[in-house]
Amino acid sequence: MSNQAGSTLETPIKTYRIQGLTCAHCAATFEKNVKELSGVLDAKVNLGAAKITVEGQTTIEELERAGAFENIKIRDEKIKKIEKEPFWKQQENIKVYISVILLVISWFLGQQHGEDYIASTIGYAVSIIIGGYSLFITGLKNISKWKFDMNTLMTIAIIGAALIGEWGEGATVVILFAISEVLERFSLDKARHSIEVLMDISPKEALIRRGDEEMLVLVENIQVGDIMIVKPGQKVAMDGIVIKGVSTINQAAITGESVPVAKTIDDEVFAGTLNEEGLLEVKVTKTVEDTTLAKIIHLVEEAQAEKAPSQVFVDRFAKYYTPAIILLALIIAIIPPLLVGDWSKWIYEGLAVLVVGCPCALVVSTPVAVVTAIGNAARNGVLIKGGAFLEEAGALKVIAFDKTGTLTKGIPTVTDVIAYHVNDNEALKLAAAIEKSSHHPLAAAIVKKAEEVGTDFQSVRLKDFQSLTGKGLKAKVEDQWYFIGSPSLFSEMHQFMKNDIEEAITKLQKEGKTVMIFGTSADVLAIFAVADEVRATSSGIIKELHQMGIEETVMLTGDNQHSAEVIGNVVGVSVTKAELLPEDKLAYIKKLRQHEQKVAMVGDGVNDAPALAAASVGFAMGGAGTDTALETADIALMSDDLSKLPYTIQLGRRTLSIIKQNITFALALKLIALLLVIPGWLTLWIAIFADMGATLMVTLNSMRLLKNS
Repeated sequence: MSNQAGSTLETPIKTYRIQGLTCAHCAATFEKNVKELSGVLDAKVNLGAAKITVEGQTTIEELERAGAFENIKIRDEKIKKIEKEPFWKQQENIKVYISVILLVISWFLGQQHGEDYIASTIGYAVSIIIGGYSLFITGLKNISKWKFDMNTLMTIAIIGAALIGEWGEGATVVILFAISEVLERFSLDKARHSIEVLMDISPKEALIRRGDEEMLVLVENIQVGDIMIVKPGQKVAMDGIVIKGVSTINQAAITGESVPVAKTIDDEVFAGTLNEEGLLEVKVTKTVEDTTLAKIIHLVEEAQAEKAPSQVFVDRFAKYYTPAIILLALIIAIIPPLLVGDWSKWIYEGLAVLVVGCPCALVVSTPVAVVTAIGNAARNGVLIKGGAFLEEAGALKVIAFDKTGTLTKGIPTVTDVIAYHVNDNEALKLAAAIEKSSHHPLAAAIVKKAEEVGTDFQSVRLKDFQSLTGKGLKAKVEDQWYFIGSPSLFSEMHQFMKNDIEEAITKLQKEGKTVMIFGTSADVLAIFAVADEVRATSSGIIKELHQMGIEETVMLTGDNQHSAEVIGNVVGVSVTKAELLPEDKLAYIKKLRQHEQKVAMVGDGVNDAPALAAASVGFAMGGAGTDTALETADIALMSDDLSKLPYTIQLGRRTLSIIKQNITFALALKLIALLLVIPGWLTLWIAIFADMGATLMVTLNSMRLLKNS
């Protein structure tokens, strides 16, 4: 690897797309070759996303030469992807078809003229060369460097089979190994397809109005502040804010929500979503590289490059497993014939051990499952930042929830209006006229309620508006002073209140609501109860989590104990912790982790960042359009509700289960095949079918994660 002193800060880092990357071993070889290029300081291949990030100076031509062993093609990340031929037509597969045809012809010739027939042997030899050319080149290079991997094993086995005269079985081994590589490439292509779909959902151009002129502009040339016109039935090309029009937008591609969302002036829209009804004018707020969709694609691709704990284990295991298989094959080929003779038979058995010991199935057991699951989650509005977090989600025992904005809507709402001496609307009209001058969230709730019922509070003329610090507000309307504030404000003015009013206040407070009193210095005219409404889905989600086997659910809030317990009982959490500062929430998460290793924290991604970071896995809600959520969370639920939480946990469990099944099946099948050596029953046919069968089963089992259930 080239090391160039100085200019570290100025070293360019560039990402390229790769076409033709077929397996984990090929990716490692390609990465190593690129690192050895002159001018390259470092390189990292992302197999799942088919990308390479290069630090240093190089060219596409040099990169393609580094990948010539696999006929790898490179393109700039920003260039539109090359349309690939159908899988069965791809060049890599044609050599397999030719080899199969030659194998079948040679087998028929051998059946008719005997296995020693020269034309049959030549046919097998040509089949081996065509089908295994690239395998032999890599394998022989590895042998010369004392590097042992699956290519080394297969090369030794095939050459050995030819040397002892087993041409037909050698050719069969080559073809079946090539078929297993085709299956691995097919499974990776299917897993990558989920990201390619995301890349294609956003339009490549948009109708933009600049001044009085409307024009179609490529998204790369659209600037922040441009006005984008989105007609009914069209997809939104860029993130922005609606400045004119009303419509419904299908946001499934971003949030996973199947129900369209109403959009009007000042609402945010995202690139890749579908405008269903009205004409919208949208002010562009982000460049094409910074849209929410672009960030999702980038983060998912980065996540696919992160190794899950099980994959790290498999890689470490394979590092020792392959040399051990070679040693075992040597022992089988040498020790028995020294004791009982028959070198040809035991060398054959040793070659069969090399084939059956090929770690193909083991190597693909984890990455294909993880890449497939992360792609599935992205399509369903869940952004998982790596295989490690996917596995953590599958092993969760305790889930802690922030209350405001997570279990509740986070917006105070007037739930009760009890009027005395005046009707409800008149009380709301006067109260809203006073509260409109306040910036307090509770004041906003009163104003919003007045707007909803249609009172004309804007027409009310106020005189001498005053704020009573910590207690409320007062203002004069038509020479009458009106007050609105806490019950304590009116207790001070009236010394005592009527029993029915005190009972109403007490009842509302026991329900966990904040009470506000409106009236004059002489009378109470109305009681307003304000509460942060519980999300309609919260209790159902908590119940579902308990049914799934989550042992404990905890609600963490800064609210007073009484209100917190009311909401905790409504949603059905196991434990409620109230009156907590952010540092208290962090301490509680740490305490939980001391007793329960797998603890999740669910929040809005803006507050409680320390608690999110301290948990085994942090879930941020409402990731769509919220950069903070995308940055702070391990897993971002793109829609602003909890409906995807059980889905994510279930996906994590299914992925963990499938990885365990894959590893167990791959090792068990090889062990059974290896045991056939003892009676001398292991043949090259059985060995290659055991290896290919394990690879096929592991791949197909991983592909089950493409489905949502």
